[in-house]
Amino acid sequence: MKLKRFAAIAAVLLMVIAVVGCGAQKRQVVQLTLSTEDSEAILRAAGIALPDAADAAGANSTVKWFSWYDPFQNYSEDQMINTGYYTFQEKYNGKVEWVEVEWGQRYDGVANLIMADTPPDLYPGEANTFPNFAIKGLYDAVNKFIDYDDPLWRDMKEYAYKYFSLGDNVYMMITDRTFGTVCPYNKRVIEEYGFDDPAELFYNDQWTWDVFYDMCMEFTDADADRYALDGWYFYGSLLRGTGNTIVSYDPDTNHFVSNLDLPGFDRAASLLYDLGTNGCMYPWYNNGWATRNSSTNGGGVKDGLCLFWPVSEWGFTGTVEEISAVWGDMTEGELMYVPMPRDPNGDGNYYLESYPNGYCIIKGCDNPDGVALLVSCMRFKVLDPTVVDIDRRLLEEVYLWNKDMLDMHDYLIDLVNTSESLIMSYDAGMGDTVNNAVSNIEGFSHSQNISSWAQVKEAYGDSLQYGIDELNKTIDDFIAAGGNVEAQYP
Repeated sequence: MKLKRFAAIAAVLLMVIAVVGCGAQKRQVVQLTLSTEDSEAILRAAGIALPDAADAAGANSTVKWFSWYDPFQNYSEDQMINTGYYTFQEKYNGKVEWVEVEWGQRYDGVANLIMADTPPDLYPGEANTFPNFAIKGLYDAVNKFIDYDDPLWRDMKEYAYKYFSLGDNVYMMITDRTFGTVCPYNKRVIEEYGFDDPAELFYNDQWTWDVFYDMCMEFTDADADRYALDGWYFYGSLLRGTGNTIVSYDPDTNHFVSNLDLPGFDRAASLLYDLGTNGCMYPWYNNGWATRNSSTNGGGVKDGLCLFWPVSEWGFTGTVEEISAVWGDMTEGELMYVPMPRDPNGDGNYYLESYPNGYCIIKGCDNPDGVALLVSCMRFKVLDPTVVDIDRRLLEEVYLWNKDMLDMHDYLIDLVNTSESLIMSYDAGMGDTVNNAVSNIEGFSHSQNISSWAQVKEAYGDSLQYGIDELNKTIDDFIAAGGNVEAQYP
């Protein structure tokens, strides 16, 4: 499928209005309209079309967006514009009202509003809310409102049903998908140590755990405060490099299953055990269980004190000054990244964590038709060949990513949308018992008492299976009730 596409400001009509989130300061919204005529004609020839404005359900309505961020409206005239929302405005006379919530209050916040009989309409589609939000009665099935067999949605059908369905129902409207944890590094530091460039190794299919381990060992020097690895994500991502997650979802049975005994985890655990016992990981336990520099993403990378700080792309986007101060001089092209390395004894694939870009309909909301229409506009713009990718433009023009970084970004976006070498982590979406067990298992190597894989399984295997059994029973009850359950706190 095509990359997520948007448009820059051009030939627009400006109108400034005020929008207020729950308890938030007033923000000045710059409202723009952009023509969709050309793109609609092109996509219609491919059988992809939006409904006619005259009879579209949800037209002339306001959608209440409940979130800690607003991806629809822009607050500066020089920002690039998300044209999916502006298609909703221009073609259907629709509006979005941002119901703002703090990130830490998002779960209880949506439950409180539903229980007060004042539910908003739309919530961000995140893997870590499935299936918990659905079985707690906070989300509605999207099948009632969009048709995954429609040409507009068809490319997303298999992904949606494989990862986000319960019974015959899907609980997320997925517009496209992106990738998760990667392995950023400073090219100047790599060169100073005489290491091969990880990006070149990756493109030559030589970026393996063995090479990664050798680099980490050679770089690490505790006396010089140099630790090859830092961050919150590398241990889980290296385990997932086997092509499996600790727990996975089987859509045929609607059950989650434990993968603790699958081959490959023992090899990944041995790698992590060796990295840990050889002191390659920044010692959190000596720093108040925080990463370097007060838990700054990328702390120590520019200064040559950290070799790899794995994180998703969001961890190294920001102002040029902010990124250059931590990761490396953006004007000199110091920052680069690759996928996490692959298992040299595995199946030969580089596994990417897959993240959905999508939306969920809040149970009992007043305007599900408006939600479906708005998100259809968002999906339409993903496929629109006449607009420019806003994410790529921002990376290139605002964050000063160079060609190497942009090429890697494009390559991985294409890979995560075409390859089967994907892994899906639901984390908190599986409930506290399962999520806590998984967190303990994935974090075994980053503690004062590093354990073998056999010890890890013995310590957490029973609690993991207990949580999975309880979760599966809850799912069975939910499906048996036809999804008709009272809202509960997640």
